[in-house]
Amino acid sequence: MPKKQKAIFLDRDGTIIRHVDYLTKREEVRLLPGAARAISLFNERGFLVFVVTNQAVIARGLATPSEVEKINTHIVDRLKKRGATIHGVYYCPHHPENHPDVPGHAKKYRVECECRKPAPGMLRKAIKDFNIDARQSFMIGDALTDVVAGRRAKVKTILVKSGPGHTRLDQLYRHIEPDFEARHLLDAVKFTVEA
Repeated sequence: MPKKQKAIFLDRDGTIIRHVDYLTKREEVRLLPGAARAISLFNERGFLVFVVTNQAVIARGLATPSEVEKINTHIVDRLKKRGATIHGVYYCPHHPENHPDVPGHAKKYRVECECRKPAPGMLRKAIKDFNIDARQSFMIGDALTDVVAGRRAKVKTILVKSGPGHTRLDQLYRHIEPDFEARHLLDAVKFTVEA
């Protein structure tokens, strides 16, 4: 049986890149200061690094899966040029709320699912795909939905203050506490050293 690996699961918008409401263009991508350095430190410490991101722009009909994948590839490539390796990107195209203005091609994504955070589906898929030891792994994001997804996947959680998500306190989860809080992704590295 191969040895289980440890992993860092990262939210995308507000954690790795500057948050933009409904990001649909590569030109809008801005890496947050220190994000590439943080990811390279995770790499050096033996963590696999994954992006797990809700992309409701697909369910809203604002972008296709192919367009979202191109943006994700662009982010991964930019990080790689700075010495930071992402081992996989998992995204959820769904949104549970139906809306009369959604174009026909997007209606199939307006469903309840197991992948949209706070559901843990993306993390669980990566854990299975890459033989991850959840007990040695972390979910890092700027929203309580990231923390809840991490808890449900049985990984440790870090809430960063680099995006707007931490200020949008979902009333359902206001009682949820992350294991750690950090100013930004680079600040979060210190909490993973003993993993």
